[in-house]
Amino acid sequence: MTSWISLSPSGNEQEQKKEELWRDLQAQVAQCTRCPLASTRTRTVFGEGPRKTTILFIGEGPGADEDASGKPFVGKAGQLLTKILEAAGIPRQDVFITNIVKCRPPGNRVPTLEETFACDRFLQAQIALVSPRILICLGNTPTKWILKTSEGITKTRGKWFNWKGIFVMPLFHPSYLLRYQSSTVGSPKHLTWTDIKAVKEKWLALEKGGVAEDA
Repeated sequence: MTSWISLSPSGNEQEQKKEELWRDLQAQVAQCTRCPLASTRTRTVFGEGPRKTTILFIGEGPGADEDASGKPFVGKAGQLLTKILEAAGIPRQDVFITNIVKCRPPGNRVPTLEETFACDRFLQAQIALVSPRILICLGNTPTKWILKTSEGITKTRGKWFNWKGIFVMPLFHPSYLLRYQSSTVGSPKHLTWTDIKAVKEKWLALEKGGVAEDA
């Protein structure tokens, strides 16, 4: 009788392969011409943060500052996001941040369906390679795209959803929060503070190896 030996790659070999795929993905994004946004961008914005992380944030698309720098969330909205994370005790450098589309839509408009479809292969690859336990959707666009829902952010924010075994929570986009100065109870900023504390609680439970409650 023939004896078959099943050989599987070691943990190190798997990580090396993931790093190769990550670098290849970065190169693909940088050279992408799959939609009309390629002709108007200054730089692509792949995303920023460690590949091996528990939390992945998804925004809508790069703005003018991001288009110029090639980095996500570096303008006023990004600075506010950093403050929110710091206040909650979640170091920005410990999470990965990207967008639905990797090129700036002119005038910071909402990405079209064509543009979103063209970039989805990159987003899905990022999620697969990062393998986060938590996805944070910032605003309507990523929330509706990931969850395939027609409900707006005011109805979905602060709630946990399950997407392919990943905990998903929609939050108000920081650019939306910039329109409101009040932090009174029930205001967008107050609700976001409540939401990010819930994210921190889930994150700590998962980091400690505990079993977080199902979404």
